[in-house]
Amino acid sequence: MRATFLPPRAPWCTVALLGALAGPGAHAQQAAPADDGATPAPSLSEVTVTGNPLGAEQTVAPSSVLSGQNLLLQRAATLGDTLQNQPGVASSYFGPNAGRPSIRGLDGDRVRILQNSGASVDASSLSYDHNTPIDPLAVERVEVLRGPAALLYGGSAQGGVVNVIDNRIPREPVAGPEGGVTGRADASWASGNREASGAALVEGGNDRYALHVDAFARHAGDTAVPITLGCDRPGSPESARRICNSANRTSGGAVGGTLFFDRGYLGASVAGYRSDYGTVAEDDVTIGMRSTRMALEGLWRNPGGLIESVRGQFSHGDYRHTEYEGDEPGTTFKNRGSELRVEASHRPFGNLKGVWGLQLEGNQFAALGEEAFLPPSRTRSAALFAHEELATGWGKLTFGARAEQVRVRTDGSDEGEGFAAGSRRFTPGSAALGALVNVAPGWQLTGNLALTQRAPRDYELFADGPHIATAAWELGNPALGLEKSTSLDIGAQWKDGPHRFAVTAFASHYGNYIGLLPTGQVKGDDLPEYAYTGVKARFAGLEASGTVRLLGQQGVWHGDAGGSVLDLDLRGDLVRATNSTTGQPLPLIAPARLGATLRWANGPWGARLGFDHAMAQRRVPEGSRSTGAYTLWNAAVTYRQKAGRAELQWYARVDNLTNRLAYSANSILTQTAFPRAPLPGRSVRVGVQMMF
Repeated sequence: MRATFLPPRAPWCTVALLGALAGPGAHAQQAAPADDGATPAPSLSEVTVTGNPLGAEQTVAPSSVLSGQNLLLQRAATLGDTLQNQPGVASSYFGPNAGRPSIRGLDGDRVRILQNSGASVDASSLSYDHNTPIDPLAVERVEVLRGPAALLYGGSAQGGVVNVIDNRIPREPVAGPEGGVTGRADASWASGNREASGAALVEGGNDRYALHVDAFARHAGDTAVPITLGCDRPGSPESARRICNSANRTSGGAVGGTLFFDRGYLGASVAGYRSDYGTVAEDDVTIGMRSTRMALEGLWRNPGGLIESVRGQFSHGDYRHTEYEGDEPGTTFKNRGSELRVEASHRPFGNLKGVWGLQLEGNQFAALGEEAFLPPSRTRSAALFAHEELATGWGKLTFGARAEQVRVRTDGSDEGEGFAAGSRRFTPGSAALGALVNVAPGWQLTGNLALTQRAPRDYELFADGPHIATAAWELGNPALGLEKSTSLDIGAQWKDGPHRFAVTAFASHYGNYIGLLPTGQVKGDDLPEYAYTGVKARFAGLEASGTVRLLGQQGVWHGDAGGSVLDLDLRGDLVRATNSTTGQPLPLIAPARLGATLRWANGPWGARLGFDHAMAQRRVPEGSRSTGAYTLWNAAVTYRQKAGRAELQWYARVDNLTNRLAYSANSILTQTAFPRAPLPGRSVRVGVQMMF
């Protein structure tokens, strides 16, 4: 590839000045317990930054955390594939190099992806072949907040929030008050795509300052599959049991630091990401992606008066990628954006405590080239939000509200067929009410009711051109109104020692769901025309997970007491999504899924054997391809050992143990490029993680 690294356009001094003007702040909440052992954490509800804006120990909104050993053994090349076994979460899967999380059947801009609770600037929601500039190699923890109750993080988060934590701006001393150095290093190799990957992280400091440096790299070839596929890419065999044009090369890193004060901290970071990967849909098309992100965060405790603390965050992202046809550059996508976020927590009024805040966002987007299907655009938004919690003798109540002003504007373009100028203003508002009830020792009930509104995105308003990834001519509608939904979820959780169970039922009704629907017309080079259209829609489903201790003492982790520990993890979900206007199912919805994992530990040894079963998805729109049922087995063995001051975690895992041929119901490629992009075949990964 001939893509080159592109430095950010915004001067660094300008970004630093803007951050300083923004004031101190950031999310500095209690971290979730590392999910790195053979048994679950002893708390009933995991504590997440995203789900607990006030640092509470129990979440009302359904949430989960992937970290520690579980993250190590489920890590994939994309964020969507890493999270796809979490209840309610699926991957959009555009081959092994691009996959965005979808939650409860909602994807794109209805799922907000955050980095350390701040905006991630990219173009992943625009097209399925655009990956997020986030590599799981550099991730410390991933938090998933399901449902529309995340009003603090954006009105577009109707499906939920995925918050990626990497500690590039340390929020607390990394080696205790006396100081020191800590670090982590990872190295692994996988057989399925001949991938070699590695990452290193070093942090140091004391109670006055902390420094962070990390770097990562990944190099992989074409992905092995259980079927022979053709390939027209120069230099590749005409047929092979591999996905043609699925190789990738990724690298990046970051530098960050924090100064700690008696009443808070102030920190900054700069991170770079670059990736060159095949798009899978076409044999000779590759993407060269470059991203730079700068962030400033801080916290000010006890500023005086009614304010208990002020938190703030400023970030600026400069993203671009170029699509190459062979060695020739084609369409280039650029997105530059900034976010300012300031929160103020007030002092408790009796049992009532809360946080109020301001969020400002702006971005400039441009697509340049013959296949650009939307004009350059500018989006600006301003929002006020509030979250309040009222503690009671039986649990707590939560209240949330958000009011926004959004402006989307384009001056048009003479590229391709030409685009008309246009501008729209929207004033979406959202509100949520939640309750947590302790009904008995070990039992909790939760409920959430949310009324949400989302402003249409630039591509939903102004697109007009051929989109190769979806094999369609996409047509926006400048007259679209707000997308409105009413959502309800009800859940129950139970815990007794190492045993735990959680189930949540949810339902959403959209009065104006903006979907990309066929018009029956043909445009361009015989491409079917699809238009962004507002329709009524319904979503309903169920999520469940649990752990049963089959062998071992309660409270024993890793079998460290000398005996064996055996746990059984269970999980499952289903969602039904319907276009109520036509009575047809909505497209690209995951089928009902069931999974189980048997986890054993004895001293330093651990082992896992599990499966994930996807049922057949026959409930598809008329003219769409259905998918058959499949079961993917996986296994892993781990071993921990001390090496001086360091601890080594050796592991070997096998994905798709039986080499099962399977196609994803979530993937647009199953509809537009069948059979060229099945799910990956059997792959053995061996690696080691060192922590010191």
